[in-house]
Amino acid sequence: MTENATQTIDSAHFTGPVFTPGDAGYAEEIAGFQTAYTHRPALVVGAVHAEDVRAAVEYAARRGLPVAVQATGHGLSVAADRGVLITTGRMDAITVDPQARTARIGAGVRAGALVEAAARHGLAPLNGSSPSVGVVGYVLGGGLGLLAREFGYAADHVRSLDLVTADGRMRTLTPADELFGAVLGSGGNFGVVTGLELGLVPVAEVYGGQLIFDTPLVDTALDTWREWTATLPDTLTSTVAVVTFPDIEPVPEPLRGRHVASIRIAFRGAAEEGERLVAPLRAIGERLRGDLRTMPYTASHTIHSDPDFPHAYAATNALLAELTADGLAALRAMTAPGGPVEAVVDIRHLGGALRGGSGVAVDHREAEYVVRVITAAGAGDAAPAGLAVVREALAPWTIGHSLNFLYGAGAAAGAAQTEAGYAPRTYARLVAAKAKYDPHNMFRFNRNIAPAV
Repeated sequence: MTENATQTIDSAHFTGPVFTPGDAGYAEEIAGFQTAYTHRPALVVGAVHAEDVRAAVEYAARRGLPVAVQATGHGLSVAADRGVLITTGRMDAITVDPQARTARIGAGVRAGALVEAAARHGLAPLNGSSPSVGVVGYVLGGGLGLLAREFGYAADHVRSLDLVTADGRMRTLTPADELFGAVLGSGGNFGVVTGLELGLVPVAEVYGGQLIFDTPLVDTALDTWREWTATLPDTLTSTVAVVTFPDIEPVPEPLRGRHVASIRIAFRGAAEEGERLVAPLRAIGERLRGDLRTMPYTASHTIHSDPDFPHAYAATNALLAELTADGLAALRAMTAPGGPVEAVVDIRHLGGALRGGSGVAVDHREAEYVVRVITAAGAGDAAPAGLAVVREALAPWTIGHSLNFLYGAGAAAGAAQTEAGYAPRTYARLVAAKAKYDPHNMFRFNRNIAPAV
């Protein structure tokens, strides 16, 4: 850090490293999984504990500066221009209480590390499909996990959270606190979460994997999966993705250059029962690949095999009350080869325990499916026009949006989609809470809930 930078932060004291533009390490510190756009703050604080976070927020508040937060950069939706960026990746402590079936985690803990720590006690978190995602950001957006239909949203299993609010105050919140239910489900709108205590579930193994069908069977696979999901017990959570793989060497030979449908299964039950349940899917026809098996939960990330390298992407989604044949046809008309939108389509079956839960800002629980559409994005290209086309095609069946699955929607579309992520009553409650706890909108580099004027 330069002498001028030292003078800039004057009386602020941080245990962790501090960076300003031009410093060695600045570029590495602001880099994240999303590469289409990047934070460009005037000051970066590499927090190592909650006091660093508190000092950074207090520093920003005294100067009227906005604050952004980044653990892994997976969920980056609005890049900070100047202001203060707090990076939390160093705050990676995990403490598991096997008797209480809980884990206390720091703000920088990644899903894979929490899965491994819980597995030592025969337990599992309600994590998503990627092991490199930050747990706190995932939970603050609701947290739609691999076993979501059986256990619900991850946000419903939070016992307490530690939060630094815009006034620089450290707070420990429980469900009895007004702000607790506003923070969970609204991303980083109300402050910086420095740690969580969340419930774990007694899961050591899962039956699951993928069934991948080649181009001639893609439409049959989609139709069959749609009808099949209506028959499932809540203990089985499934998704289907439609992907066109590039014809390049890193892609495995059976998939290279193929347009495929991949049905992904996660079932907490015996393999024999799992096989009985998936029999209609096997009957679709010959598969390019099939790896359904009983696996330790520590291998559950292979069910989706999400990309593990940073890249540029943009995405939208639609929560659907039902997935009709007409709705599926409208989606295919937009995204099939030769259509107007080149994208990965991911459809997740909801329902089950996701319908329950209360007290947190996760709405539209009556939705039965969420359709995600993910496109490539060049540097600075945060809002491909095709995403709006897909949203329009699905509008007749759409009841809202999932905030965890919105990336690079653009300012106007982002504001509309953020509001559509909530029921009107919930959104009004969040706006009022924002006016009370962050009236100057310090925390605005997110799916922002602006305070009432």
